[in-house]
Amino acid sequence: MKQKLLIAFLTFFLAQGVSAKEERIRFNLKFGLFKGGEAELTVTDTVYEGRPAIHYHVLGRTTGLAEKLYGVYDIYETTVDAETHLPLKTIRSVKEGNYRRYNETFFFHDNDSIFSQRSGGRKVPENLVDIISVFFYFIHNQDIGKMVSGDGVTYPTINADKISDVSVRYLREEVVETDLGKVDCYVLNPAVEKGKVLERSDGIRFYMSKEKKLPVYITFEMKVGALKAVIRSYTIDGVEQITD
Repeated sequence: MKQKLLIAFLTFFLAQGVSAKEERIRFNLKFGLFKGGEAELTVTDTVYEGRPAIHYHVLGRTTGLAEKLYGVYDIYETTVDAETHLPLKTIRSVKEGNYRRYNETFFFHDNDSIFSQRSGGRKVPENLVDIISVFFYFIHNQDIGKMVSGDGVTYPTINADKISDVSVRYLREEVVETDLGKVDCYVLNPAVEKGKVLERSDGIRFYMSKEKKLPVYITFEMKVGALKAVIRSYTIDGVEQITD
């Protein structure tokens, strides 16, 4: 359960404002001192139905003992319009223990509708985002540098065919020590459904580099302790980068 929740939340928070070159960010997933998995975000330019777009590919997987006990290998993909940053198509390929789920969803923002391979077509709220694109949309529509502590925005967001509101609040600025150096960060606090494992609905802190617009550290307040996603490497076109 811990690994399943971590992978699900990480896919939500990894999708930050990284410029769309061939960029790759790798994270270690830790529960206390125990490394239970890894995650990777790849961002590339693409074309979707003749218009410029950005493709986000998020892979999350368990490793070591966690892999033997549970086994998670999740892939989340989202293609967004390069100008509006609204989603055009999503792909979800989930493998968690014996559970399997695959789905593709297509977005039609001109008439506020979607088509899901699993549930069919339906009307949806205006400017619907998905669990990957929600933070890109936030970053490109808000001037975080001018926000004060407590400022936030709420978006209708779809995940696993279910639509709910996801709120993102700005908390503060903070310098974070990482293996790649000290990083000046914005601390953001998304509010999601509490569920059975998260201690509080707002028990997540997301630390985003002010300069690079990339996530470097994420913490989760769980009922059984603290989960962390810690940046391991960051590359552009295969070339290793530093964050400061």
